[in-house]
Amino acid sequence: MSAPRTYYGWWVVATLCVTETVTWGIIYYGYPVFLRPMEESLHASRVTITGAFSVGLAVSALAALPVGRWLDRRGPRGLMTAGSCLGAVLCLCWARVESVTALYVVWFGMGFAMAATLYEPAFAAVVSWFATRGRDRALLILTLAAGLASTIFMPIEAWLLARIGWRDSVTLLAIVVGAITIPLHALMLRRPSAEAEPVASGLDTSRPARPSLSLSAAMRTPVFWVLSVAFIVGNFATVSVTVHLIPYLGGRGYDAAVAAMMIGWMGAMQLPGRLFFVPVAAWLGPRWVTAGVFAAQALALAQLPFAGVVPTLAPFVMLLGAANGMSTLARASSIAEIFGPRHYGSISGALALGANGARAIGPVGASLLVVALGSYERLFWILTTCLLAVSVGVFAAGTDIERATSLAVGDAAESRPPT
Repeated sequence: MSAPRTYYGWWVVATLCVTETVTWGIIYYGYPVFLRPMEESLHASRVTITGAFSVGLAVSALAALPVGRWLDRRGPRGLMTAGSCLGAVLCLCWARVESVTALYVVWFGMGFAMAATLYEPAFAAVVSWFATRGRDRALLILTLAAGLASTIFMPIEAWLLARIGWRDSVTLLAIVVGAITIPLHALMLRRPSAEAEPVASGLDTSRPARPSLSLSAAMRTPVFWVLSVAFIVGNFATVSVTVHLIPYLGGRGYDAAVAAMMIGWMGAMQLPGRLFFVPVAAWLGPRWVTAGVFAAQALALAQLPFAGVVPTLAPFVMLLGAANGMSTLARASSIAEIFGPRHYGSISGALALGANGARAIGPVGASLLVVALGSYERLFWILTTCLLAVSVGVFAAGTDIERATSLAVGDAAESRPPT
């Protein structure tokens, strides 16, 4: 008797574990490693150089909606393969820029490469293979692997920088991106077919699958807009704190190295947060966990105004790090659970438009708010209040799932040909 064949969806997950780790590690986390030598080479300020990265993030956010529509219609293979090709070519161009203008042009294009290769298309590929049971576990495995991208690649990039300089380092990394991600995306990614039947995929057939909403139907539900605002607030708060934590704590008597270590430990705490997400989401449901993520972020930020008087900020580091790790899974899981898997790419892309846009404007936006408000403490209290508000909103909007389901059923009935 032959051994049972491995469900192909797990090969897709394994492929994306590799390609997401490489792409995040080189394209996203490589930029801060090469920030200082780029300043010296291009004779530009840090604000100017980091602006190019912000442009790339903004373009990635704007491209999320058309990318999602493409994924729903044609699947991930062509898009992610093209994105990997574009990313590799643009890395080669990045290594050869001689002006700030050229750097901005390269990273404008890199925004499209990131939109086509990072989490949004990868999550859409996973959700298409795991409609219900097994989905959270598959997403967990993917994010645990990709969560190691900075741990793996930033030390390698720093080592290369010290030995061969930033231009040769980026050239070598461009070759790595192309050699690993292009063939894996082209050969291994495909859309589910008859193989993805419930029995083969191990899906739970004891309960009927939730009907899938189209993007237009999803946008007619309050829960869509609640989630959109919630993830905008969450991403803005997270990025703002990460960027401004060192100067804020420095003004409260903390050594810069200690503040930087806190950021590092927040990154490390994302992994246990993600491990915690799956059993809790299976027990309480994604709605409860998603609301809890924003509440935990609020509780963490509420500790920062007391940084000068409390004996330790360890609870802040653990809470915010774990909540940030869970937030990535919460967005992917809640979208699939509430709106169904069929139009996941379009709906996820629409939500990512605001969420990733908040990540792009967060550093500058927080700086402007600090100037307008007069202190970091006021900024942290406002962010805490906003996070608590969206936490309550997500929980309250959970009752709208029934309305979403009825809209999906109505859409399906309207699209059915007359008999």
